[in-house]
Amino acid sequence: MTSRLQIDGLLRRLGGRNVVDGISLSVAAGQVTCLLGPSGCGKSTTLRIIAGVDRQDAGTVSLNGKVVSDDARHVAPEDRGVGLMFQDFALFPHLTVAQNIGFGLPRDRVSAARVAELLARVDLQGYDRKHPHELSGGEQQRVALARALAPRPGIMLMDEPFSGLDNRLRDEIRDATLSVLKEEGTAVLLVTHEPDEAMRMADEVALMRDGRIVQKAAPYNIYNAPADREAAAFFSDINVLNGEVNGALTHTPFGQFLAPGLPDGTEVDIVFRPQHVRLDFDRGGRGPAPTAAEGTPARGTVERARFMGKESLVEFLMDDGTSRVTATVPAVFLPVAGKVMWLSIRRERCFVFPRR
Repeated sequence: MTSRLQIDGLLRRLGGRNVVDGISLSVAAGQVTCLLGPSGCGKSTTLRIIAGVDRQDAGTVSLNGKVVSDDARHVAPEDRGVGLMFQDFALFPHLTVAQNIGFGLPRDRVSAARVAELLARVDLQGYDRKHPHELSGGEQQRVALARALAPRPGIMLMDEPFSGLDNRLRDEIRDATLSVLKEEGTAVLLVTHEPDEAMRMADEVALMRDGRIVQKAAPYNIYNAPADREAAAFFSDINVLNGEVNGALTHTPFGQFLAPGLPDGTEVDIVFRPQHVRLDFDRGGRGPAPTAAEGTPARGTVERARFMGKESLVEFLMDDGTSRVTATVPAVFLPVAGKVMWLSIRRERCFVFPRR
């Protein structure tokens, strides 16, 4: 698949540190790639370099197979042919919706037809003479999308474009935007700090930390096979058990875990998510026997239970006196503090990482 966007070895130094540190990735036509990471990790700087409003200290940016920025050349932003969408929408308040969408296009019948086509595409028929202040946040976002798509860019750069919307509208607008972008066959690079947004929209997620891409994979793979403890924690709450390797095994209250390839004495973190903890009231012979994949049940005492709306959160102190485990249970489940229960975790839902 031919790449519409290709960046290789991007490096950007600011304030004596590498805010973008050797980033490489590609985005093909019709593909949505998310640069995901916490604030300050370098993702927005990467986007600005691709757009041409900032310049890298090293590395190459290629658009549609042509180098637009390297050590020898730097094509101006307005000549790169990319669409841009930002958090604040950046609509012109004195222009109508139709004028905003058609801004920068020739004033002819072809452009007028394109504006009408996009108004229909973003479900804003009849809004052409309205001004931005007459629109809701979701409607303004759709106008911004239509304006960015008007010149038919092959590449769309989006920097936190949905963060200004309230939660009620966000999913609806994201889905509508994704549908339009897919129909246009646009290559999309989306910057976000929200894992749910990346999982919902992306074909590929590039997880950034400290200026580097630490993992790049499809949403399913990056969630179910995280590169390290921090990657697992970025996508959801986690439980962590500490252990030490002895004979390629690590002992825990839940039995032994395999730690192949790690030398004896290596300290490890065993990571698993709260939704993968199984709870039982009894391990005295009356409860169902655990399967081999679930390992050894361990006894824990309820410290606190809270109902969170869709699920309940139950916190346990394990019998070893040091390990704490949180479990999530669908619907309402509120055992009293001091209640003793048995916990088990499926081995394939656990990750073993050397401790840093």
